[in-house]
Amino acid sequence: MQTQAIILNGSRDVAVDTVALCPPGPDDVVVEIRQSGISTGTEKLFWSGEMPPFPGMGYPLVPGYEATGEVVEAGPAANLRVGDTVFVPGASCFDGVHGLFGGAARTLVTDAARALSIDPGQGVQGALLALAATARHALAGPRADLPELIVGHGVLGRLLARLTVAAGGAPPTVWETNADRRRDATPYPVIAPEADDRHDYATVYDASGDAEVIPALIPRLAKGGEIVLAGFYPAPISFAFPPAFLKEARLRVAAEWTRDDLLATRSLIDSGALSLDGLITHRAPPGAAAGAYHTAFTDPTCLKMILDWEGSA
Repeated sequence: MQTQAIILNGSRDVAVDTVALCPPGPDDVVVEIRQSGISTGTEKLFWSGEMPPFPGMGYPLVPGYEATGEVVEAGPAANLRVGDTVFVPGASCFDGVHGLFGGAARTLVTDAARALSIDPGQGVQGALLALAATARHALAGPRADLPELIVGHGVLGRLLARLTVAAGGAPPTVWETNADRRRDATPYPVIAPEADDRHDYATVYDASGDAEVIPALIPRLAKGGEIVLAGFYPAPISFAFPPAFLKEARLRVAAEWTRDDLLATRSLIDSGALSLDGLITHRAPPGAAAGAYHTAFTDPTCLKMILDWEGSA
């Protein structure tokens, strides 16, 4: 079996090529991918060459962990059926290339237990499930409190804010340095950091992935306040001790989602408690992947770029 896949051959070297697929086993499903998303967090770091040493990393690699499609073959022990619409959080099914995270391909082979059935009516928004589950994981962490301040109004920041409101929390304040991203209508205030004079936030969630913003957040905390690192940070995080000492600041790192997060987030979407509307701003065919990746990582008007595999040559 072979498939077309996005290949990162090195820093800023994006191509579409044919790669061999490992044969499916009895627990596996074969999924024809309709859409896959481009992550502006970890994928950007692989694309730019800034990713710190990471398990399984190496070039060439197939990126992506935000794929949705249809099961076209199911092994006898698989818990999914042919025709099911599923979300696939990446796959390691390629011969000769690294599958990190392995979701940006026309066809994927994966253990059925890793895939998750979703409502076909979600369409292209089904590819956002991983990012929504990432936000949910941050909010559902140990001893977690809902955010009063969120830093960054990209997709992750918006999902954190929407989930906060869905959980019955007060609408959080969101900081955003880009003026275009501040203009979108929201049920919560989106402001420039310099327009905020509060210094008593109990809980701050950083969705920017920018290590340099952390020292500026510490003085904004209430005494005993917490900063949650919800992004992915290629640079070391450092800060002066005295301000953190005076605030008795706490820091918590939110890792990637779990299966439980995916299931809980799917329920929120299915019930209508969480909307994914307005988050996908750009779409491109796989053949235009090089330009799509550049746009996704450099154009601030691009919240989420989707590669459309369905119907492409």
